[in-house]
Amino acid sequence: MRLSARSAASALLVLAPFGLHAQAPAAPLALQKSDAQARPLPLDRIVAVVGDVVITQSGLQERIIQKRQSGITVPTDSAAFRTFVKAIVNELVDEELLLQKAKDVKIEVPDADVTSTVDKQFKDIRKRFSSDAEFRSELGKAGYGTPEEYRRFLTDEIKRNETITRTIRKLREEGKIAQANITDAEVAESFERNKATLPRRESTVAWKQIIVAPHPSPKSREAARARAESLLVELNNGAEFEKLAKRESADPGTKDNGGDLGWNRRGKMVPEFDRWMFSLPPGQLSPVVETAFGYHIIRVDRASPSEVKARHILISPKIDSLDVAAAQREADSVALALRAGAPFDSLAKAHHDFKSGEETSLLTPYPRAQLPTPYQQGFGGKAPRDVVVFPIPGNANVPTKFVVAQIVAMEEGGELTLADVKEKFRARLAEEGGVHRLMESLRKGTYVSIRDDALVMAPPPTTP
Repeated sequence: MRLSARSAASALLVLAPFGLHAQAPAAPLALQKSDAQARPLPLDRIVAVVGDVVITQSGLQERIIQKRQSGITVPTDSAAFRTFVKAIVNELVDEELLLQKAKDVKIEVPDADVTSTVDKQFKDIRKRFSSDAEFRSELGKAGYGTPEEYRRFLTDEIKRNETITRTIRKLREEGKIAQANITDAEVAESFERNKATLPRRESTVAWKQIIVAPHPSPKSREAARARAESLLVELNNGAEFEKLAKRESADPGTKDNGGDLGWNRRGKMVPEFDRWMFSLPPGQLSPVVETAFGYHIIRVDRASPSEVKARHILISPKIDSLDVAAAQREADSVALALRAGAPFDSLAKAHHDFKSGEETSLLTPYPRAQLPTPYQQGFGGKAPRDVVVFPIPGNANVPTKFVVAQIVAMEEGGELTLADVKEKFRARLAEEGGVHRLMESLRKGTYVSIRDDALVMAPPPTTP
């Protein structure tokens, strides 16, 4: 009366830390009227014994209801339902074996470790009811008595799942769960059995890009410098740094908090800024410092041997429509050169907006559906090796930039093939095989008895 090797392991892996996490109880006996009213009240019978712990028929029925309420289809055919019941009993047996093993390896889960999960689940269930009275009424029908009793139930169930998760994790870390050797035939069979439930392969694209940003005119740069110099005069005459930063700074990340940059180590800022920030004594103002972002006035508030806490005011040169048009022409010329075979790296070195931290090579396939709209539109109808130019939004200082992108690869979406998922399936089956061997070992070392006569149950009534 066992689950098959694969199904037993699969049931346990739901609770194991194999890319998954222990599941919180799925609204046990879900506090839904249909389930509460349908819940049978038989005399409790023992369906299995694990060591000195018994598994009862009422506990089995509760697990069946939980399965149904979590979205699993419960068979209504008597023979299929009996097979389903056997699988759940073996699932409960294996869980109990792991809980007993947890004591051997000294795994304990304090209530404090699950409090936040319990609180969230309790609140989620409470939101389903319009009033406390309705909530309490349904709790009573489901056999929980009071909200406090229901919270204790949630705590026990979540602690149970977390204990199993931690136990399997510890046994894996100690080398007690060795992965099984899986053949290609087993991988192929598992793929065929599960392919109808697999998600579709996403359409992806990989590309290289050079982002061309507009450059301010000499006149605009001179105006920005003059403005920064005038602010420095105000500061030297007693103006409050924080107020001027809030009023004048072009740095959106620090403007609202008075130019505060927080604590920074050497090398985080651009070199010109970094040199001044680490040479100023606390409280002293820098001269106007020019960087690729514009003109800065820097003040160090506090300093330590390895980092400083500073503020700055940034005045950026204005970018006008003529500057944007010039960037468009630059981007078009870069695209022409790229199509003619010019080296990408050389073009990127001369034209890419490195100062803003823009990426130049996105060679890992990226889901097309998740691309920003300008990229989706720019790549529409294109093929590998095509070069495209399109605008993207900038920020308050640089309103528009231009992407020169060369498409490296495109993959159309569709049904996943065995080749797409072969290694993932192999890893999963190897992990399942390891857990199965662990359960075989635990069963051999523990008294386990499953009572066939107690498994004769009628399928639960379907929800109207």
